[in-house]
Amino acid sequence: MSQFLNIIGEKCPKCGTGKVFKTKGNIFLLKMPVMNDDCPHCGHHFHKETGYFFGAMYVSYALAVAEMVALFVVLLPFTKDFGILVGAVAVMAVVLSPYNFRLSRMLWIYMFDGPEKVPEN
Repeated sequence: MSQFLNIIGEKCPKCGTGKVFKTKGNIFLLKMPVMNDDCPHCGHHFHKETGYFFGAMYVSYALAVAEMVALFVVLLPFTKDFGILVGAVAVMAVVLSPYNFRLSRMLWIYMFDGPEKVPEN
């Protein structure tokens, strides 16, 4: 459960204390999230190599599709107008883009650079 809370809280995968992102970003101010290069607490380096976060784009895509389908299913009983449905889904995709950006990178970091497993004897 603590790994889940660390992902949601955007904490370092090694120490669980330092923040991964300097700023969260705000789509209304046209600002995207900014990552720290290193953990401010333990010094762990987040960017392993050039292109390390390309795979996080696929995670972000999956999150966005799940959100769009969920909103479409929730709105469908209330309106049959396809234009309203597409418009609502498009607005939601834009508004949630900074959150999806941060969450997809956190999931990617924890999948491939998470805490080391301690072997049991």
